[in-house]
Amino acid sequence: MPGDEETKSSPFRGQSAVRSGLVTSLSYVTLSVAGAVAGVYLAHKFGRNDETDGFMAAYGVYLVLVFGAQAFRMVVVPDLTRAAAEGRLGGEFGAYAIAMLLVAVPATVAVAAFPGFFGELITGRLPHSSAVIAGRALTWIVPAAFAQLFAALAASALAARNSYAAAAAGFGLGGIGGLVMFIVLADHHGLISLAWGLALNGALAAGIPLVALLAHGGRAHHLRGGLAVSARLWRLASGAAVPLAVQALYLIALRFAAGTGEGKVTSLSYAYLLAATFVSATAFSLSLIAAAPLTRRGLDAESAAEHVVHSAWVSLALVGAGAGIVALVGGRVVTALLGHAYSGAVGDQLGQLVVYLSPWMIGFAAFSITYPLLFVTYRTRWLVPLAVAVVAVDIPVSIAGRAWGGLTGVAFALGISTLLLVLGLMRALSSRMLVLSVIGLGRLALIVGAATALAFGGASLLLGAVPAAGLGLVVYTLILVAVRQLGLADAWQYVRALH
Repeated sequence: MPGDEETKSSPFRGQSAVRSGLVTSLSYVTLSVAGAVAGVYLAHKFGRNDETDGFMAAYGVYLVLVFGAQAFRMVVVPDLTRAAAEGRLGGEFGAYAIAMLLVAVPATVAVAAFPGFFGELITGRLPHSSAVIAGRALTWIVPAAFAQLFAALAASALAARNSYAAAAAGFGLGGIGGLVMFIVLADHHGLISLAWGLALNGALAAGIPLVALLAHGGRAHHLRGGLAVSARLWRLASGAAVPLAVQALYLIALRFAAGTGEGKVTSLSYAYLLAATFVSATAFSLSLIAAAPLTRRGLDAESAAEHVVHSAWVSLALVGAGAGIVALVGGRVVTALLGHAYSGAVGDQLGQLVVYLSPWMIGFAAFSITYPLLFVTYRTRWLVPLAVAVVAVDIPVSIAGRAWGGLTGVAFALGISTLLLVLGLMRALSSRMLVLSVIGLGRLALIVGAATALAFGGASLLLGAVPAAGLGLVVYTLILVAVRQLGLADAWQYVRALH
């Protein structure tokens, strides 16, 4: 890979960060839509039973690793951006790639050798049939997830060169290819065909950006080993600790959901995927395209807080609209899309779960925006202790949540633990950044929450659910436009100028 000279400011001055963000966001929307279609097809074809619970438990492991992989992009982009500026991007990329192989190969071999053990481990008190399908699925899902980790590394190297289109194409086409494989093979091979589709997804997601990277000048002889690999392996472990903890919170939620009755794991999985789509399409995409320019500029407490609050404005404005719509028509939409197994109270509960996941959406948006800043500013010493602490705290929080509200309490507890983690990350950056960010995000949450409640709650008092959702969206948009000088206008200008 050539080491093109980089300056403090981006060489792509005319390229708006909004454009790069839209490309990245479109890939995640495509990926999310493909996942949603796969979920709809799965629900109609296989219903809601012990086997779907088992598969969803295995899929939860996939989500943990994949969301961890995507969050890992936030970790390595600052390193690769500095390496590109110093002419050593190829060596840095190679060291990370070898470090990942040292983790991926043993994990894949272990799962393939002992599928029954790992199936029982993740399904807990679910029936044996759930453990069997979970073990079979893990054999394909684990290597598929590690392929996504390599895709994230290749995308990060391209981002260090301000190139986002190839990685976006890889993620988008991977989602579409995996969906097609699942639909074509599901009749003859059952649920396991979705795991095969995920494997194809990973191959495309990694292959396309790797080819683009080689086309940009990558060379195999640039790979380095030795101490560089050992250092990157520790960087991989410490950098992945918090993202994996975030997803471990989700796995813990699934285990607690399993104790609330048959099908509840599946319901929480669908609600979580929908909530994650709202956040990934905005905050997560913005965080990915912001890391490189912020690394070049440098950050202090004030500019870090400004970045978090402005980026959160753009994200949570859309999340508020999504939550409002789901609150009104979520049950009907779920029933229409997923079929009779999700009709009635089940569909209504799934829609309500998305609303109860609102604290998680706020927390995950703030996490996505804040986490890369620790690597931009080299404030990483507390990451591993913080990851361990939040997982330990989440267990009693989840116990209390389930005792209070059953499945909805589990969803709410997931949000509380995620918010606690975000506060810890902000404190790791600086006390001043924590104070400024909490004040700004608190003000933002009040504005968006009030606008959502007024628009959608008021509309529901006047009209039925479907027309109220439409009217609520219009009123919500008008409210945000009317109060745009309270932060939204500044946020939009900030995001446009990121590059």
